Amino acid sequence: MSYDPDQDPAYGSGPDDDRGAADSGVTDDRLRLIFTCCHPALSLEARVALTLRTLAGLTTAEIARAFLSSEATMAKRLVRAKQKITNAGIPYRVPPAHLLPERVPGVLGVIYLLFNEGYSATTGADLVRQNLSAEAIRLARVLTRLMPDEPEVAGLLALMLLHDARRSARIDAQGDLVTLEDQDRSSWDAAEIGEGVAVLDAALRRGSPGPYQVQAAIAACHDTAPTPADTDWPQIAALYGELSRYLPTPVVELNHAVAVGMAEGPEAGLALVEALAAGGKLAGYYLLSATQADFLRRLGRREEAAVAYAEALELASTDAERRYLGRRLAEVSS
Repeated sequence: MSYDPDQDPAYGSGPDDDRGAADSGVTDDRLRLIFTCCHPALSLEARVALTLRTLAGLTTAEIARAFLSSEATMAKRLVRAKQKITNAGIPYRVPPAHLLPERVPGVLGVIYLLFNEGYSATTGADLVRQNLSAEAIRLARVLTRLMPDEPEVAGLLALMLLHDARRSARIDAQGDLVTLEDQDRSSWDAAEIGEGVAVLDAALRRGSPGPYQVQAAIAACHDTAPTPADTDWPQIAALYGELSRYLPTPVVELNHAVAVGMAEGPEAGLALVEALAAGGKLAGYYLLSATQADFLRRLGRREEAAVAYAEALELASTDAERRYLGRRLAEVSS
């Protein structure tokens, strides 16, 4: 039986399906579906995008924003992925246990993007969609029990726990965005932070680091700092440098620029951001303009900051982000 992504899949429709699930040890229905969609014949991006569209229910526009792509481009990629599944006769079943590792990168990518869409929605009135992030954490817990010897699986769980611990502090009573620097750290979930740090430490002891473990280490630096002033920004900058070895993306470069700016001063950070902007890789990405605006504000260059904030405001896609940027724009324009 070939998998039709446009149909609502149901397990137990044939002996191959049941046997594959039993052999693999994957018994959670949602996780079984994700492993099924993440077939190695598809590109990693196609696996992640198709699974998010088919199983997580994200729209093509939401997936496109997650990949920093246009909606039209992502729609074409999804169509091509579906066609490849049909033309190649890719079977709709969970692979046996010894083949699961080759699908792990795609599965981790799906779970993390699902979490991110819940933790920081790409569109709409709500910045946080807790049901999505909670489901992602649940799936990661199931996966860690299934694959206890995979340190990157544990790294992803740690990363999501450490981010989720700050969830309630990210928006105020009016639903407005509160930046990490201004959050009430006493409202962070100490138990979740403790669990995340413990899971990360156990993963790192295996001596096989990877991008999720590095990102979790960055999150741990934030979560374990009692005050913003106690944040170890030099360590965070170094970790982003390490992360760029695994993920040489412009978004990682932007985050590295932020860390450098906090560690060495806004001029150093602004220089990196402007170099990144000149390369054009993050054109249309509101956080590039917002980061540039923040460094300009810290340097007292209010008119230039206002221009950058206005550009970020035009590009932002959630109401909470737009309100935050609007307040910043008003501050530097007054």
